[in-house]
Amino acid sequence: MRRRVDETAASKRTEGKPVKRESATVQTKTRSSWWMWVKRGLIALCTLYVATPFILQFFPSVIQYLVYKHAVTYFVDLRRPCDLGLNHTVNMYLTSEAGVTLGVWHTVPEQKWKEAQGKSLQWYEQSLEDGSPVFIYLHGNTGNRAAPHRLGVANVLSALGYHAVVMDYRGFGDSTGEPTEAGLTTDTLYLYHWVRARCKDSLVIIWGHSLGTGVATNTAVKLQEKGNPADAVILEGAFTVAEMPKGYPHPFTWYYWRFPYIQYYFSQDSIKANKFVLPNVQNLKKMTTPLMILHSKDDHMAPFRMAEELYNTAKSVLKSEDKVRLVAFDGSHGYLHNGLYRDPALPNYIREFVQSVAK
Repeated sequence: MRRRVDETAASKRTEGKPVKRESATVQTKTRSSWWMWVKRGLIALCTLYVATPFILQFFPSVIQYLVYKHAVTYFVDLRRPCDLGLNHTVNMYLTSEAGVTLGVWHTVPEQKWKEAQGKSLQWYEQSLEDGSPVFIYLHGNTGNRAAPHRLGVANVLSALGYHAVVMDYRGFGDSTGEPTEAGLTTDTLYLYHWVRARCKDSLVIIWGHSLGTGVATNTAVKLQEKGNPADAVILEGAFTVAEMPKGYPHPFTWYYWRFPYIQYYFSQDSIKANKFVLPNVQNLKKMTTPLMILHSKDDHMAPFRMAEELYNTAKSVLKSEDKVRLVAFDGSHGYLHNGLYRDPALPNYIREFVQSVAK
């Protein structure tokens, strides 16, 4: 009897051994498979790291996409701004030059909200004659006019009783063409003249954000040279590209500089070769247009010292604190580069500036 029990126990121990071996084999295969994917990932990253500088060097047009990032889109129907809460906004398309069609939103003052429901494009155009200030908003790089912070600015302006005309440059959003510095300025000049032809004697103020600040100052200088200056300019999150030391990170490509040695390939000369300069400092040395600079002290794209430099440059030209002002926002608010529209004091700053320009 005892012998049978011993045999049974031995049999059970023998049957358990293959199971343990099989479990160990599965674990080994799992580790091997995991390590294989890690190795493949590392090889892919190394290949990309080595290849990127050569791509930028031998195919410089790629820089156009890295700087403007206009191919980055939001999955919205830009023809329907009402889907984003802009119920007193019309979508329209303007042709700035042959082959270039621009997508544009026109948001009327908030007090016209009910009246605007179901109205035609013609009604919106005629509303520009109501005497309210008109803001042409020039957004930064990446995405289109549907970005949340751009919607925020349009809502702030509308709540103040102003018109907001927001354009997607060529190549951005649903606008056709490819972006270049000259092209962006051409688009803005066209939009400015389009607005000016319809708003009679209303104030027309150009508001540029980030990359749009360069377009704004370019446009303001050209309008001034032609004897048809804008009434005022607002620069939000502005930068000083032209005055940056050689090798200093460009504000619109800051994350590329995390890779060592890439500066050698992706340089200021490459950016200039792709016709992307937008020299704010040089433009402000020529501008006599009233100017307000808005900047957050925690801006991670364009450090606050850039705003101070632009302010000092404009102040030395205008020689008047009434015509140029710098509004600094405390870094503790966390507005960074795109969040100034959330500040509760912003409407008052804008209103006071408009009133000073209207005098």
